Amino acid sequence: MKKHGILNSDIARVLATLGHTDCIVIGDCGLPIPDHVERIDLALRVGTPSFSDVLDEVLKDMQVERATFASEARERNAAVMACATTMAGDGIDIDYVAHDALKRLSRDARAVIRTGEATPYANVVLYAGVIF
Repeated sequence: MKKHGILNSDIARVLATLGHTDCIVIGDCGLPIPDHVERIDLALRVGTPSFSDVLDEVLKDMQVERATFASEARERNAAVMACATTMAGDGIDIDYVAHDALKRLSRDARAVIRTGEATPYANVVLYAGVIF
């Protein structure tokens, strides 16, 4: 049994196979997931697990070069913006696009991790960096 890091086998597998600039999405429970993209569904009930809890754990295990959030979150979701601010402080480049554009970006994701989050625009595209 793993002692540290992400215990979810699907998330651990996807993170282990990412190459530089590959992306994954962490999304709220309403984000549409394209049929061809792997769905890792963590949602248990509304609000559980939260977007920020899942993002925090993934960031501990994934080298992230940049992240893309929906520009609408700036006005509509202070908690998501707090996550973006923390990530920027940790040296991750942050981009913003319209929510419709973010949904289009999810088509290229290796996987979408669905949370139980039920607040608006609680979604992020994470792009893999390198550790060297």
